[in-house]
Formats: sequence, structure tokens, C-alpha cells
Amino acid sequence: MSQTTQPTALDLAPAEPLDADLQKYFAKAQEKLGMVPNVLRAYSHNPARLRNFIAFYNELMLADCGLSKLEREMIAVVVSSINRYFYCVTAHGAAVRQLSGDPVLGDLLATNYRAAELSSRHRAMLDYVAKLTGTPHLMGEPDRFNLAHQGFTDRDIWDIAEVAAFFNMSNRLASAVEMMPNREYRGMARG
Repeated sequence: MSQTTQPTALDLAPAEPLDADLQKYFAKAQEKLGMVPNVLRAYSHNPARLRNFIAFYNELMLADCGLSKLEREMIAVVVSSINRYFYCVTAHGAAVRQLSGDPVLGDLLATNYRAAELSSRHRAMLDYVAKLTGTPHLMGEPDRFNLAHQGFTDRDIWDIAEVAAFFNMSNRLASAVEMMPNREYRGMARG
């Protein structure tokens, strides 16, 4: 059963009725995940921004690119871990568990990605996003060179930075309004 309380600390009523396209999207989420993610519910007070969020998220996280879906989810977890943002650590940690088939990897990435058994490619990618999240003013050519040395193309490097930037923005907005993850995420893909 999905959580039905306010998704944030703010009292923002969803648009009523929700437009047909968004109702269909929520129904698909309910069918696929067994819930409507609270981030979507939080945005539902502003249908135009909800559509923009959905479109950008889907393009960034689901469209074909040089990064695998697992790599993008790993980035989301590490960025959110550094930002101490519970929602995305929980939700994207579940996605990491599901995509990797490893019931522990999402938790390791959330706690200390450096303790996880990662390929040199993934370690370089996560070191890059950790630095971009924690000390963005120190980013420079050596950081991009390290990624290129691991086989990432310039386009891949852009995608890594864009995913990290998206989750830094999302984490800050959601932290500001105390958005909480759906309870269902906590038990997903635990084995």
C-alpha cells in the first residue's frame, strides 16, 4: 500500500483534477512500482513543472546514452549520499540494487562508495561526481582526463556531470521542503 500523506512539509494541494496525461503517468507508475513516487506527488501542484520534471528526468535517466542505467543510478546515490539526502539515497539505492542484482551495492554506495568493489571505470566516475558535488570550484582538466583515461568520451563526461548536477539540484529542492521517500522503496530488491 502506498504512502498517502503529504509528500513534503509544505501544504501544496495537487491540481484537481490532475490532467489526463498526468493521471495516465501516475497510473503507469502505480502499476509498475506499486506506488506513485512522492517526488511526482510533490510536483503535482504545478502540472507544467511536473511535466518538465518528468521529461527531463526521463531523458536524463532512461534515454540511450554512453552511460548505462546502472551507472546513472550509481551517480544519483553517491551525489545524494554526499548531500545527505534520504529520499534519493533510498529510491535510487533501490534502483541500484535492482539493476545490479546486488542487494548490498546500493547501501554501500550510500554509506561509502569507496568501500564497494568497483571497476576502475566506476571508481573514477564516482570520484568525479563526489568532487563535483562537494568541491565543484576545484574541478579542472585533470578530473576530465581521469575519466577519459577510463574510456569515457567527452559526451559521456557531459552526461556524468549533467546527472550529478540534476541530483544536486533535486536534492537541494527536496531537502528544503523535507520530501520523504515512499516506504515501498526500502524493501525493493533486497533479495
